[in-house]
Amino acid sequence: MNNFRVIKIFAIRISTFFVLAISIFACNLKVVDGNYETIPNAKWHKDSVKTFQIPVSDTLQNHKMYINVRNDINFKYSNLWLFVEIIQPNNSKALIDTFEITLADERGKWLGTGFGGVKTIESLYKRNVYFPASGIYDLRITQGMRDDQLKGITEIGYRLEKE
Repeated sequence: MNNFRVIKIFAIRISTFFVLAISIFACNLKVVDGNYETIPNAKWHKDSVKTFQIPVSDTLQNHKMYINVRNDINFKYSNLWLFVEIIQPNNSKALIDTFEITLADERGKWLGTGFGGVKTIESLYKRNVYFPASGIYDLRITQGMRDDQLKGITEIGYRLEKE
């Protein structure tokens, strides 16, 4: 009877491990691409464009695009305005947009995750993003705040997922 109980507990633990492993793996299957660019000295000049190259081969799949921000806790604003451009492989502009990311709530509590002095927030930028042609797309992100030199943003990035 005692051996049966040990085997049962072992089987439950193994099953739990496999369920968690499959769940984590399944979530990662949706991620198509993603990357971060470091902002030197956490000072983002208004004319500094962060460019990401996104390889696209599947022109039938719709995607969710996230814009990700890492800010230090001394960032003086609760939000971040961005200018976003997506350039198609033939150098024509597919999209030009303005996007606001809320970084802190009305009481000043940071909404992102992370320990210590840097917080990360992943914000859904667009759903049903469609890439009409295969090739390399350029994603260009510029800070849209009023500061010439925006202090406190340490990294900017994106993540592309299958819809």
